[in-house]
Amino acid sequence: QVRLLESGGGSVQAGGSLRLSCIATGYKHSSGGMGWFRQALGKEREGVAVIDPYGRTRYADSLKGRFTISQDQPKNTLYLQMNNLEPEDTAMYYCAAAPSYYGLKSAGFDYWGQGTQVTVSS
Repeated sequence: QVRLLESGGGSVQAGGSLRLSCIATGYKHSSGGMGWFRQALGKEREGVAVIDPYGRTRYADSLKGRFTISQDQPKNTLYLQMNNLEPEDTAMYYCAAAPSYYGLKSAGFDYWGQGTQVTVSS
């Protein structure tokens, strides 16, 4: 059974940083992509960043280089370093895995975590 467990969310002031982690059990990232998505209240879920098994990455254009996705494959752990956070980054952040898809569309992902809340105050 695949399980994705996120951690690292919290409340931070604008300009601050957070590092999200996602531990995958029952899943080996050997193909496709693993990524981060976020969903703010009243908005659709949007792709934030994705990484493939070889380290190739893709980001949402709106992030302006503030976020960095990375992975520790021996530990089956995915990370999202978020710097210079803005109130607009407030959302529930989800980790997801897609064995046969690499991209930022949520429909391509088969496995999802429960999410971790990020709140950025001005």
